[in-house]
Amino acid sequence: MTEILPTRPVSGPQLAAQTKSDLRAVAEKLEASFLAEMLKSAGVGDQDNSFSGSPGEAQFASFQREALAREMVASGGIGLANIFYANLKEKINDR
Repeated sequence: MTEILPTRPVSGPQLAAQTKSDLRAVAEKLEASFLAEMLKSAGVGDQDNSFSGSPGEAQFASFQREALAREMVASGGIGLANIFYANLKEKINDR
């Protein structure tokens, strides 16, 4: 299983640049996951036309939503990554 947060103990001013970039990447992944779910709820990727309806269509629509969500985050997102990053950094500093 992939480790989400680093397990090495880090505190206060010793928070390494690598750890900060790891936390930022995790925060951006969380925001992208949230946005992908919101896009799914909004119906992005769903099609109702004569070419739709194949069994694999839903799977490929989820790939489209995930890619769109990652691009949204890369373009600045909706600000959740900043909140997630601050909370994760605070959590690591509390250890």
